[in-house]
Amino acid sequence: MQTEDGYIVYKCLEGDSSAFGFLVDKYKGSVYAHAYSILRNFHDAEDLTQEVFITAYRKLHTLRHWESIMAWLYSITSNLCKLRVRSRSRQPDSEFIEDQDADALDRPSIDHHQEESIFRSLDDALNSLPEIHREILTLHYLAGMKVMDMARYLGTSPRTIARRLNDARLQLKEEMLAMVESGFEIQRLGAGFTINIVEMVKQIRVQPISITKGLSLGLSVATGIVALFFGIGQHLNLINPLEFLPISTLSGETSVLETGEYPVDVLKVSNTSVISNNLGNGYGLGSEAPSLQNALFMAPQVGDTWTKKADMPTARFYFSTSVINDEIYAIGGQKDFELPLAVEKYDPEKDNWTKKADMLIGRMGLASTTVNGKIYAIGGQAQGFFSFVDEYDPEANVWKRKANMPTPRAFFSACAVNGKIYAIGGWTCVGNDGKFYSTVEEYDPATDTWITKTDMPTAKSGFAACVVNGKIYVIGGTKQGQWFIKDVEEYDPTIDKWTKKSDLLNARVDLAASSVNGKIYAIGGTGENGVCSTVEEYDPISDKWVIKTDMQTAREALSACAVNGKIYAIGGQGKRNPGVNWNIVPTVEEYDPGTSESINFKGKLPTTWGDVRTTMNK
Repeated sequence: MQTEDGYIVYKCLEGDSSAFGFLVDKYKGSVYAHAYSILRNFHDAEDLTQEVFITAYRKLHTLRHWESIMAWLYSITSNLCKLRVRSRSRQPDSEFIEDQDADALDRPSIDHHQEESIFRSLDDALNSLPEIHREILTLHYLAGMKVMDMARYLGTSPRTIARRLNDARLQLKEEMLAMVESGFEIQRLGAGFTINIVEMVKQIRVQPISITKGLSLGLSVATGIVALFFGIGQHLNLINPLEFLPISTLSGETSVLETGEYPVDVLKVSNTSVISNNLGNGYGLGSEAPSLQNALFMAPQVGDTWTKKADMPTARFYFSTSVINDEIYAIGGQKDFELPLAVEKYDPEKDNWTKKADMLIGRMGLASTTVNGKIYAIGGQAQGFFSFVDEYDPEANVWKRKANMPTPRAFFSACAVNGKIYAIGGWTCVGNDGKFYSTVEEYDPATDTWITKTDMPTAKSGFAACVVNGKIYVIGGTKQGQWFIKDVEEYDPTIDKWTKKSDLLNARVDLAASSVNGKIYAIGGTGENGVCSTVEEYDPISDKWVIKTDMQTAREALSACAVNGKIYAIGGQGKRNPGVNWNIVPTVEEYDPGTSESINFKGKLPTTWGDVRTTMNK
């Protein structure tokens, strides 16, 4: 569990300098490794890392989007490294001795020479790699960053990061790789670094920021309504939304959160709604906390609720689901290092699962849909990228192979409209890099043939797709150079035309979507704050999105299906602890959209506030 960066920044700007230590502890490894990958000197990298955090603290009031502090620190680090490299290039050789680690000069010569030999070998190993692989290896072994963390830090897809890390490892001999790992491990920054930074920033006065600055007229009206509803009236305090809420009246508990090396108090609060002002994104991505940068209270939502159901027998992610006769079939996906063949059927009425005939071939990132009582499992990835199309007959409980899709791909979507299947977008690996597709191919099960249709406007993958009134809506995902996107595009198969629609409120990838009563629900995925439980409702008629009640379990790469007016969010990957590759969950949760309308003040949208981190040690 992580305290939201936005709230920590808010506390710092309120004058709580000790709160800054949490951000230092969280990001010091990333900044230090980034600096070392450029400067190639541990002493210089540590010195520059200190300079980065001091600079960041001084300029904290200039940070426009508080949740983007990771990208901001990356930018500061890159700029300061460039200045340091230029300065070093102008420095006379005679001054070199002054830049050396004084402790190293005082060590016994034999120890110093042994250490110097290790670092020379380390430097030689890194020099043998291309820059992009050197950077990934340094972030992984020196900062201890996982693939998703590196993807967020570098603004690159996790698939690209994973491939580069694997390529870097393959380029080094096994003993050299072990030397790199051990050499980096002894150079990591300890708890003392965080403590020193906190002591330094205590002497710096940051420029405060007013939370009330820039409130729109519409939001001012909304605030008055909300204040009246809660009986707060004229005593509403806009500077800190938590100050006017009596903590003793909340249902929750306070505990000390140990993340890294810096303890943080956590107050877990349930079923309290907030509304964001226009100072930033503030749409509440993630189940743990909405953006507190702009929080204002509003009336709680009613009618949209989540209920825990029976777990899926085989926990998996990047799988697909399809519905036939009000029963849900879970197909394909990944479980740890396995690609299970198991097909499992869920009966929502009985709340139980049944084993069905295995797939013909295990694969992840596939798509599936139904036509005339048959399920079609298409594409996906195992050792390579597939174009296979397998048809499943639930009555006979058998699979058979059909005509291949023209374009092999994974992490795409397939939707059925008027008896035809439309395979849209996706991703594949080409050489040392991935390729995003905008390709749309139409499959006719009656003739077992494929034809090409008009490309989607944006090449992307990892999105969700849903059909309403004969039109296909492609939601979120990832595209070249941008890992989390808000794009929504509508495809009309009858005229073979694409239309841009209103963006998601929260950029996300690997989310799920399903439709009930003409509305689309975008559920979960991964966004700027990591794996989330966010639910957004889209009305195709008004072309507007609103926030709904969060899913109980935050997860990505899940699947969702609608049966009898309820949506079932199934499986996926939850939030991972440090050092853990996966957190694959078998969780099934039922969502009842209800009938109430969410309140929408032109983008100042309500969201459920769950597990809010509210207090820090001072």
